Amino acid sequence: MAYLLMFVTLLHLITLAMLFIATMEKSWWVWDGMENSDLWYNCRFDNSTGTWLCASSKETEWLQAVQVLMVLSVVFSSVSFLVFLGQLFTMSKGGLFYFTGLCQVFAGLTAFCAALIYTLRNKDILPDSKDLTSGHFGYCFILAWVCVPLLLCSGIIYIHLRKKE
Repeated sequence: MAYLLMFVTLLHLITLAMLFIATMEKSWWVWDGMENSDLWYNCRFDNSTGTWLCASSKETEWLQAVQVLMVLSVVFSSVSFLVFLGQLFTMSKGGLFYFTGLCQVFAGLTAFCAALIYTLRNKDILPDSKDLTSGHFGYCFILAWVCVPLLLCSGIIYIHLRKKE
C-alpha cells in the first residue's frame, strides 16, 4: 500500500509539473529554432544580442479557449493534489478518494480539449504572417498531449484507491 501511495503521489507531482511547464513555457509552435509561439507570446531570437524578443500573442477566441483550458487543467490538478493530501490525513479507514479522482479526470479532460483545439485550430491561433509549413509543434504541445493519459490514469487510480491504515 505504501508503494502504491508513493507511486500515485509521484505520478501526480510529475503530471502537475509537466502541465505547468506546458502552460508557461514558450514552445507550442516552432519555426526553424529561431522563432516560436506559445499560449502567451510570439518570440524571435535576436542573433545580434543573443536574446529572445517576445511580443504578446494576438488574442483570438481559439487561443483564449486554449489558455483557459490549460490554466483550468493546472488548477484542477493542483486542487486534486491538495485534496488528496487532506483526505490522506483526515479520511476514515476504508474511504475512497472520489473527489481527488474526479478533479484529476477533469484536469485530463481540460488538457485534452486544449491540446485538441490547438491541434485543429493552429492556423487560426498562430500569427497570420507566418508560413505554417516551415514550422512544427514544439515540446510544450507534446507535453500537453502526454499529460492527458497520465492525468486520466491517475484519476482512475484515485477513484479506485481505498485508504487503509
